[in-house]
Formats: sequence, structure tokens, C-alpha cells
Amino acid sequence: MKRLAFKMYLNEGMKEEYKKRHSEIWPELKIILKKSGISDYSIFLDEETNTLFAFQKVSSSGSSQDLGQTAIVKKWWAFMADIMKTNPDNSPVSVELEEVFYM
Repeated sequence: MKRLAFKMYLNEGMKEEYKKRHSEIWPELKIILKKSGISDYSIFLDEETNTLFAFQKVSSSGSSQDLGQTAIVKKWWAFMADIMKTNPDNSPVSVELEEVFYM
């Protein structure tokens, strides 16, 4: 199982809305994430920079960022686009992070 981390960017003042939407995450989205081998998915917020730090364990070759061709993920991206920095296809602007230490 591999560990992946990436960062995304929250729009100013959207912390509570981001938390609300994720506390009500759609069951069908959770199902597709789990079916694609994603577990232990956490997202943290650096409030000084509005940078979101995401971590997940993945048992397959991809990550949650690779699910953009599915209808439910496209719908989720569109739902989140007003509170995050996004690409033209509504996918979150994200940067994969290199693991430099693990204990």
C-alpha cells in the first residue's frame, strides 16, 4: 500500500463551508473512493495560507485525483468549484507532495 499526499487551495473565508460539505459527503462518492482502493483519507487546513493538505493510503496504482473521468467525481468537483481554486475542468488545483520521511 502506498501513501500519497497533495495540497490544494481553499478560497479565503471558505473554511466552514468546506467542512460542512465534507461532513455531508455523498455516499456514492465514498463508495467510488473505497472501490478504487483509497483509505485513510484525511484533509488538513493551514489557515495562514488557506492551503489544504491531503493524505491517503492507496492500494491501487492511482489516487483520488485520477477519478476525474467518473460522473460522480465530476459532479463533486463542480459542487466544490466555488470555494476552491480549480482548473478549467473544475478539478481542484493540486500539487502532489514528495514523501521525504516516514517512521
